[in-house]
Amino acid sequence: MPRRNNILANIDWYTVGLYVLMLFLGWFNIYAALYSEEFQSIFDISQQYGKQLMWIGAAAVLALIIMLLEVNFYVFFSYFIFGILMLLLLLVPFIGKEINGARSWFQIGPVLFQPSEFTKAATALALARYMSSYGFKLHRLKSYLTIATIIFGPVVLILLQNDTGSALVYFSFVLVLYREGLSGVVLFFGTLIALLFVLALVLSNLTLVIIMLSVVLLMYLAFNPKLKQFAHVFIIYAAGISVFVFAGLLLKLNYEISQFVLVGAVVATLVVLFYSLKRKLSNYIKIAIVFIGSLLFTISVDYGFEHFLEPHHQARINELLGIESNPHGAGYHVNQSKIAIGSGGVLGKGYLQGTQTKFDFVPEQSTDFIFCTVGEEWGFAGTFIILALFMTLLIRLVWLAERQRSTFSRIYGYSVAVILFFHFMVNIGMTIGVMPVIGIPLPFFSYGGSSLWSFTILLFIFIRLDASRLEQLSG
Repeated sequence: MPRRNNILANIDWYTVGLYVLMLFLGWFNIYAALYSEEFQSIFDISQQYGKQLMWIGAAAVLALIIMLLEVNFYVFFSYFIFGILMLLLLLVPFIGKEINGARSWFQIGPVLFQPSEFTKAATALALARYMSSYGFKLHRLKSYLTIATIIFGPVVLILLQNDTGSALVYFSFVLVLYREGLSGVVLFFGTLIALLFVLALVLSNLTLVIIMLSVVLLMYLAFNPKLKQFAHVFIIYAAGISVFVFAGLLLKLNYEISQFVLVGAVVATLVVLFYSLKRKLSNYIKIAIVFIGSLLFTISVDYGFEHFLEPHHQARINELLGIESNPHGAGYHVNQSKIAIGSGGVLGKGYLQGTQTKFDFVPEQSTDFIFCTVGEEWGFAGTFIILALFMTLLIRLVWLAERQRSTFSRIYGYSVAVILFFHFMVNIGMTIGVMPVIGIPLPFFSYGGSSLWSFTILLFIFIRLDASRLEQLSG
């Protein structure tokens, strides 16, 4: 009995309070998003808001069970839990139920169960277990391969279900690795790839090649204080590009000028690479390799965009980047969402008074686009409060993770924080038109039993670990 009382005393009730507050704010907004004169009772279980209350009750039971289990349960059974969820992910494409083009659900009676939602917590447990194991060292090939398998194994299986949005969430786990000592080089290349992908779609080939050449020449200049070596590099690039451009023009070859510039730049880079190897200029060697890799990636963007992305994904990205504009097609959701949020003004139209909401102008308003209900009815003040609540929760989770006495609990805590952050950032970003629409819920606000239960499990396992942090120190 004293042990249970000790756990209750050590529970971070501040985080629990934030969870409960956000849970009921989400429920009220689901009711507002679906409100009609025909069904006025918020407890009507024939409607989504009534069902959401049932899911909230079930979530409370899950939270209680999680808090009653011994903390070592989550450590010892982490791999087993991960294996079970991976098996379910493997089975979903064959025996699952298809909804909105994605076969990612099991149906058990009237209840729909989405394994990919629960696999987030299982992946966090497995990652924490492996990285806290005896003798673990991050900067080893075996460690990188194992971590990549744990993180990206679910991604492959979820992509087979045609659920790109859920798959992208797992990339957020990479952020956890930086707390544990991963080099910033990985983040740099990840950012570079994303930037090149966008620029390759938005800019003309010639403009992009000129920008990349300018950047790489500036990098050569930055690594050469005496300018002598840089002058040689500059001459090589100028000569290489000029030769191929003039040759193409003289021979009247039927190619764009950007292609001659590109070939000249590649040849010049290979010459610079040979020159750098001969003179042992290590920084120049790195720049040349990165430049060649960037060029190859840029060339492959158009092919990958056309052949690997679904047409609706292409349309959404084109809409986001301003390449195309179709407010009645791919851009309809976002356009209506922005109208709803903008129409709310400073203080909003009032609870249950949203016109965009009442007349169903915004599709999926109780799930993926629940935030636009907040914007329309609560206005800027309401959206600011919701953003502040999320930021407070995220900061609190990071603070709790840092105070953990065990590596397992710290890594798991950071995993919880980055998963919630990714959902929060992308969901709100897509409702205001700065992120592509990929269909992921807003934690604790969007309608749905699977998402609510998965976020509850994810959060309360960490709360349970935190409540026993002093015992972990002595154990």
